[in-house]
Amino acid sequence: MATELAKPKQAQFGMIGLGVMGRNLALNVEEKGFSVAVWNLETEWVEKFVQENRERQFTGTITLEDFVRSLERPRRIMMMIKAGAPVDATIERLKPLLDAGDIVIDGGNSYYKDTLRRERELKAAGLNFIGCGVSGGEEGARHGPSLMPGGDRAAYEHLRAVFEAIAAKTDSGPCVTYVGPDGAGHFVKTVHNGIEYGDMQLIAEAYDMLRKALRLDAGEMAEIFEDWNRGSLESFLIEITATILRVRDDETGRPLVDLVLDKAEQKGTGKWTVQEAVELGVPVPTIAAAIDARVISSLKDERIAASKKIKGPRATSSRADKKRLVTAIRDALYASKICSYAQGMNLIRKGSEEYNWNIQSGELARIWKGGCIIRARFLDTIMEAYNRQPDLPNLLLDDEFNGLIESSQANWRRAIETAQRAGIPIPAMSASLAYFDSYRTRDLPQNMTQAQRDFFGSHTYIRTDHPERGYVHTEWPDSK
Repeated sequence: MATELAKPKQAQFGMIGLGVMGRNLALNVEEKGFSVAVWNLETEWVEKFVQENRERQFTGTITLEDFVRSLERPRRIMMMIKAGAPVDATIERLKPLLDAGDIVIDGGNSYYKDTLRRERELKAAGLNFIGCGVSGGEEGARHGPSLMPGGDRAAYEHLRAVFEAIAAKTDSGPCVTYVGPDGAGHFVKTVHNGIEYGDMQLIAEAYDMLRKALRLDAGEMAEIFEDWNRGSLESFLIEITATILRVRDDETGRPLVDLVLDKAEQKGTGKWTVQEAVELGVPVPTIAAAIDARVISSLKDERIAASKKIKGPRATSSRADKKRLVTAIRDALYASKICSYAQGMNLIRKGSEEYNWNIQSGELARIWKGGCIIRARFLDTIMEAYNRQPDLPNLLLDDEFNGLIESSQANWRRAIETAQRAGIPIPAMSASLAYFDSYRTRDLPQNMTQAQRDFFGSHTYIRTDHPERGYVHTEWPDSK
């Protein structure tokens, strides 16, 4: 068998990994007018892919050496492979084959600190490394994702034409921007996914209140989500929620969602978001609650046993007040969503400050308007907020968002109260409200916390009446 499967001339772009994402991105790149060389560890995947696309500008290669030789310089090589050790192993195989100035792109969900390390190591070898967040799933990869590249600015300029061509398009332009140096792109993608976790949990809680507090069937709930998707909550996730609620199981005729086991799985980006927030000292309670919700959902057997032993309030139907409660749930979802995004954007801002990335928050809102999972009408409002004040400390301080929260606040509290009285768990909505109330509160009870710390550990505190004295310690009376 020849080492080259088709079209041996040099290609303009290289793709390593022909799984769902790599395959679809390769098709997207070629469709936009760029010839593409492809390589996969399992060579039969390459043969099959090239055969299925014989009329397109693909060069299939069996060896990594032939793959590198098949690309024009500076080489633009994108890896769409599993994060972690496979990325390092592939880079080690590539390095001796590349020339100075070549560009390696990691499009997987890699941990940004790994990207920092890889970028530094490749730079020392005269090579460029771009850590690029890719959002939108297989459909986005094929027809237009949101791209979040980070790395050397000059290297990005060699990629700009390809990335702008394949990215999703909105009225604000292509959904790609240069995010910042080294690990900025993967850091932003991580937090994007954390926001996604929060969004999904908030929608799940709204759905749970509709079915348990109002006893609505799937069809009725689908109509509500469809109506919400025509207003300020318009988004990809609201849209697919309505679609999911319409699907019937072929075997039983029941709504298919009712047959899906309530154990939500996760990969790593949501957890990384919370870990980074802790390290950087940024509160992200809505996102953390979403992670906790998935974890506790995995304890299915324990929850079944607990449901038989531990009693709570009985959920009662409130259909007579349906319209009012539906509106309250909608407002609670919207206000909670504002808080979730505020937390995520604050984390990105703090990460940018920590690593000197100079990330533009308004640009992130712009590129998230299309292609990605969290695309929503809501992002226009966020983009406008950062256009008004690029250094905005918190979305809650923007006049427009402040007004939206104010108009939603009564219903937000009403919905949460209804859920709590009925024993319906709403961890993310509750966390959002607690975040809002904490952020707007001048005097929090942590004066007691700090006094306790000083009592048992001499951790000191600052006096409110004499801050100029700095940290002081009190010999508190014995508690016995």
